Amino acid sequence: MNVQYVEAAGKRVPVRIEGEGPGLLLVHGTGATGDANFGHLLESFTPDHTTIVPDYAGSDDDTVDPGELDLDQLVEQVVAAARAAELDEPVDVVGYSLGAVVTAAAAAKYPNLFRRVVLVAGWVTMDPRQRLVFDLWRRLADTDPQAYSRFVTMLLFTRSFMNGLGDAGLEEAASGTGFTPATLRQIELNSRIDISDSVGDVIAPTLVIGCSHDQLIPVEHAKQLHQSIGQSDYVELESGHLVVVEKSDELVKRISEFLK
Repeated sequence: MNVQYVEAAGKRVPVRIEGEGPGLLLVHGTGATGDANFGHLLESFTPDHTTIVPDYAGSDDDTVDPGELDLDQLVEQVVAAARAAELDEPVDVVGYSLGAVVTAAAAAKYPNLFRRVVLVAGWVTMDPRQRLVFDLWRRLADTDPQAYSRFVTMLLFTRSFMNGLGDAGLEEAASGTGFTPATLRQIELNSRIDISDSVGDVIAPTLVIGCSHDQLIPVEHAKQLHQSIGQSDYVELESGHLVVVEKSDELVKRISEFLK
């Protein structure tokens, strides 16, 4: 895919646009890129959709502006990416993890931009347990990068999936969970997020997908997200948090059925 850049509140946002048909915006999670979370799924969507795959500013390199990140910055970035496709109709959108929260906030703020909304492994606000998890995750980046990678890997997958990888496969998976300065700002943002005042403003038909064995964002958070959106359906997949890898085929099936 060719990469183009759009401006959003003074930030350069990379966005990849591919395919033909109605727009489908794909919004990635913490410490990832659009390609990392969705690249292996695009061939399932591009025959029938114009896929729009942004990266949050700074996600794909080691440069990031100083200062605290806030949710509205990410909302404006993904909205700018959606508009870059220059489509005449509202777009469908799939948000995963942090991307689900960004997507819900964007759909509440810009209701005319989105036709249907899919929120995967998202949340409304953090509870004390979640703040503890994200605080430890952030601290490990400063104190022990290897422990950081192992910690994240344990939270992303189910026990059975991890055991299926074997020792060598787990080491390879852990070695791929590094971080950039942008990742650390996103982790810090996660623990502050609270969309409880706005999420009820989402009016687009919405599918909330929870992951029954999610150790990073326990499935109760997805259920709360569903309960907070009046016009939403809920399904639950037997997966850990990284459902885009662990149950990718079933995830694509659920998304495709909802978007028809």
